[in-house]
Amino acid sequence: MKYFSLSQQWILWSLSLFALLLLYLKFFYHPSPPPEPIGQEIVVEIEGEIQKPGIYLFHSPPTMKEVIERGGGFRETISLPVQLSSERLRTGTLMTIEKRLPGEIHIKIGRMEAPKLLVFSIPLDLNRVSSEELLLIPGIGESLSQEIITYRQKRRGFRSVEELKEIKGIGEAKFQSIKRYFTVE
Repeated sequence: MKYFSLSQQWILWSLSLFALLLLYLKFFYHPSPPPEPIGQEIVVEIEGEIQKPGIYLFHSPPTMKEVIERGGGFRETISLPVQLSSERLRTGTLMTIEKRLPGEIHIKIGRMEAPKLLVFSIPLDLNRVSSEELLLIPGIGESLSQEIITYRQKRRGFRSVEELKEIKGIGEAKFQSIKRYFTVE
């Protein structure tokens, strides 16, 4: 029986190692799928003359038509006007479908209620939020809520969230803890 030379042994060893690596990759290595892009989901609520009223999540801003389809469609056979079907909705939108006459609908676009917005981490508009809705935010009590409303009335609205720092009772630490709950539109 003849033996392999040292160089032949190295080649055989390398080839066997390469073959084992290929087998491992073929049968045992399963790379995880690429992670989905991290982005905020679009939250839209639909109510009224719809099959399945409720809150729906989308990966990109939906059209009215997409929201109505997700809600199961109208309760009655009604066609959606073409100009409305292409309008894109923002997160936190409340879409109310009302029946006026047989075969005629009215679509009202508004904002979801503050507790629902907060559940989905959607900031509240400082220029529209009520005193009662401010109380839903951790760290804001009745007196601070009233101070915010008074400031807004005196200044005829907020121009930025940073203006909260000018309100008595809101220091830097308080501002840092509550700023994520607000926006100015």
